[in-house]
Amino acid sequence: MSSLRVDVWSDIACPWCYVGKRRLEAAIAKVGKRADVEVVWHAFELDPAAPPVRDTSEDYASRLAKKYGTSAVKAEGMLANMTNVAALDGLDFHFERVRAGNTFDAHRLIHLAGERGLQDAMKERLLRAYMTEGEAIGDREVLVRLAVDAGLDADEVRGVLASDGHADAVREDEATAGELGITGVPFFVIERKYAVSGAQPADVLATVLQRALDEQPAGFADGAVCGPDGCA
Repeated sequence: MSSLRVDVWSDIACPWCYVGKRRLEAAIAKVGKRADVEVVWHAFELDPAAPPVRDTSEDYASRLAKKYGTSAVKAEGMLANMTNVAALDGLDFHFERVRAGNTFDAHRLIHLAGERGLQDAMKERLLRAYMTEGEAIGDREVLVRLAVDAGLDADEVRGVLASDGHADAVREDEATAGELGITGVPFFVIERKYAVSGAQPADVLATVLQRALDEQPAGFADGAVCGPDGCA
C-alpha cells in the first residue's frame, strides 16, 4: 500500500477550516485502499493579538459587518450561506454561539496530542467546540475539558498550559507558513510538493491525492479560505 503525507495549516477559529477537514476526509475515502494517508495539522493564527476570550457583548455577525464594512443584515446573510454550505458537508454551524478568542494555547494542545497519537481527535474536538457548541476555546479550563474529551490526560494538559510547552512548535508552524507564502487557511500540502489552497471540494482534493500517488504533476488550486481580514 502506498503512503501519503498531507500537511494542513489551519486555525480553530476558521469556519472554512472545519469544512476543509470534512472534505479532506471525504477525499481520503475516495482514494480508498490505495493509500495510507497521514494527516499532520499545523498552526495558523488568524488573529494572534486576540484576547483569550473576547467580549461577548458584540455578536459574531456584528463583528463580521465591521470587518467587511457592510450591514448587519448582509453579514447575517453571509453567515447563513456559510452555515448552509457546511451543512452539505455534515457540519452543524452555530455562529450565534461562537465565543471568539485567542487560539495559541489550542494549537499547543494539538501538538501535544500529536505526540500522543491523538492529534486528529484533538483538532476535531476543538473545531466542534468552537463552531457548534459555543465553547470559549481561549479559556484554559475549557481547553483542559476538551482535551480530556479527546483522550489526553488532564494533569499533563494543565502542565503544558501552565508552561511554554509546544510554543516553539506553534511558532515554527507559523514561520513555515510564512516561508510557503500561506496567507489564508486551510492550506494543504501533499507529499511536500503539491499544494491546494482553501476548502476545495472533496473531488478536487481526491484528484490531487491521486496525482500524488501516481507521481503526476499537480497544479495549484484556490478555494474558499479564511485570512486575517476575514473569510471569503
